[in-house]
Amino acid sequence: MIDELLPASVVAVEAYGDEQGALPPLFPEEEAVVARAVDKRRREFAVVRGCARRAMEKLGVQPQPLVPADRGAPVWPLGLTGSMTHCEGYCAAALVRAADLASLGIDAEPHEPLPDGVLDAVALPGETRRLAALAARDTAVHWDRLLFSAKESVYKAWFPLTGKWLDFSEADIEVYPDPGTPRRGRFRAALLVPGPVVGGRRLTGFEGRWTVGGDLVATAVTVPHS
Repeated sequence: MIDELLPASVVAVEAYGDEQGALPPLFPEEEAVVARAVDKRRREFAVVRGCARRAMEKLGVQPQPLVPADRGAPVWPLGLTGSMTHCEGYCAAALVRAADLASLGIDAEPHEPLPDGVLDAVALPGETRRLAALAARDTAVHWDRLLFSAKESVYKAWFPLTGKWLDFSEADIEVYPDPGTPRRGRFRAALLVPGPVVGGRRLTGFEGRWTVGGDLVATAVTVPHS
């Protein structure tokens, strides 16, 4: 699901529901992170890292520990960058050589409405109006959840480039369905704060892709070097 949103240079590995099977082994430093975690947290932590290590192997890199650093972002092996996501019944990791992309972010969410009050907390007024217009044309997509996922992917792509927090209100996202394929499309995130400098220029926004499949919505942002 995630790989259809990403360029060919990115390796994505996913695990669905029962496919997650037995927990992949953790490195000692990872074990320390989840030593007191509840079973659900431990399972998600282990399975998504199993996906990431399979992606490392596909890129010819020896599997290595992925320990959370600032704000929970994983520390990637030298020469790689990537992103991970997990929700109920689904985990995915996407990795790429740092020479091929400056950054990327992925997110997956259950394809269902956001809980009451969440949209008001994360959406700008203009975003809310645009979502209402999309919903009037197509009720099969939960546009509020799609917006939330897109903001998560934007943050995951932003943080490795800046090391700074990006509030939900600091990126204005516009969603565009693909003509003829209403459950897939692209989005544009206009940054409302100064963006990172990549390839000698300051970014004013990010571009992303989205898809809805089964009971999931997935989004991805990739940031080229120029």
